[in-house]
Amino acid sequence: MRVHPSEIIAPAAKNGRGVGAFNVIQLELAEAIVAGAEKANKPVILQLSENMVKYHGGLAPIAKACIAIAETSTVPVAVHLDHAESIDLVADALELGIDSIMYDASKLPAEANQASTAAVTTLAHRTGAWVEAEIGEIGGKDGVHAPGVRTKPEDAAGFAKATGVDTLAVAVGSSHAMTDRSALLDFDLIARIHAAVDVPLVLHGSSGVPDADLAKAVESGMTKINIATLLNKTFTESARHTLGENPAMVDTRKYLGPARDAVSDAVASLLGVIA
Repeated sequence: MRVHPSEIIAPAAKNGRGVGAFNVIQLELAEAIVAGAEKANKPVILQLSENMVKYHGGLAPIAKACIAIAETSTVPVAVHLDHAESIDLVADALELGIDSIMYDASKLPAEANQASTAAVTTLAHRTGAWVEAEIGEIGGKDGVHAPGVRTKPEDAAGFAKATGVDTLAVAVGSSHAMTDRSALLDFDLIARIHAAVDVPLVLHGSSGVPDADLAKAVESGMTKINIATLLNKTFTESARHTLGENPAMVDTRKYLGPARDAVSDAVASLLGVIA
């Protein structure tokens, strides 16, 4: 069943649990993520990034497909626009009925980030959509700050209050696009930000964090756990193995199907750790 993100995130934050939020690139990943959530009997969030929109040449087809998958799921599923830097894309998402937006103005100077985020939050709240933003830019994407950047609790609290966002991504040691799980999180900093901020916290770059540390991050105060690269790696490794074993194979279903199943198992396992 498709639900508003508040129905997943708010109770998880209240009860000290995590919520898995996984990025979609193609239809097989959306199917795999929801299938994994159903195996684990846990709610899940399907995330559609601005980079994914560029890959497909538009938001509507893949967004409508994800909404349809969410609506037929046996567990609660929310659909979320991730890392949108374009206000036009935010408007398109709201027009399509997407009710969870991550607006990313973290490359801007602090005051400009705050002002732009506040404006987008006002726009999204008119339709009832939730807004996530980022302060203390998380590494691993083009144009980011130094890898050692960390969010100060007082800055996070001030930003959340000034912008009215519903969830907040903070820099605590993880980095986007990591293909190994060697990130070192600052759990004391997570706890201090959690104590200072009134909205649920989001961990970006979670693919680089070991399972035990993901669980500890949730215990320390993180709620929404974003994962993308780990699923892409799982999917690709499965497809590469199948094609390597069957060099004459040309039916895409025969290697994409096992890759989809591998991602489904990975999602179920991850949800067992964090949710």
